[in-house]
Amino acid sequence: MIVWVNGAFGSGKTTLVDELRPRWPEALVYDPEMVGFVLRKIVEVPTGDFQDLRLWRRQVADLAVGLVEEYGRPLLIPMTLVNPGYVSEIFDALQNAGIEVHHFFLKVSRQELEKRIEGRSFCPDDPERDEQIRSWAKHRIAPCMAAVDTLPTSTVFLNGALPPRNLADQVLARVSVPPRAVGQGATP
Repeated sequence: MIVWVNGAFGSGKTTLVDELRPRWPEALVYDPEMVGFVLRKIVEVPTGDFQDLRLWRRQVADLAVGLVEEYGRPLLIPMTLVNPGYVSEIFDALQNAGIEVHHFFLKVSRQELEKRIEGRSFCPDDPERDEQIRSWAKHRIAPCMAAVDTLPTSTVFLNGALPPRNLADQVLARVSVPPRAVGQGATP
């Protein structure tokens, strides 16, 4: 099983996965951004967005399938993915491999997203790069918000303004993971 946590930059994807992780200890966390970072060291990314590389999309799906098949554990994937063609390409590959995909999208107002992005430090030792990333993330808000209408019909929309604990409760209930207190082991 894969739980894909989607949303605009600053919507709380990583925060939600951080909340889910101790409550679902058997789940693995897989961040496809790492695949992009590796590819960026090897090949040029003409558009600046590694998601535009077909190889990135293929590797993201292949590694997810491999992790589920090899380790037999669910995956938590925090990743903004809003290009309809890319969503279809990756999710179809996962579903064709027989993997159940639960897709959640965190909806957050533009104002709140901008506030969260402004409050983050991406490259504390490089203020110029920090501002470039912040500007890029803000520039991506509109396309992320517009993509809501193009996401798969099975997408579950969550109110990203809710506390992470409440969001985690909703995700766990939706994917039928029994509730447990932080620190308890996996149920037999």
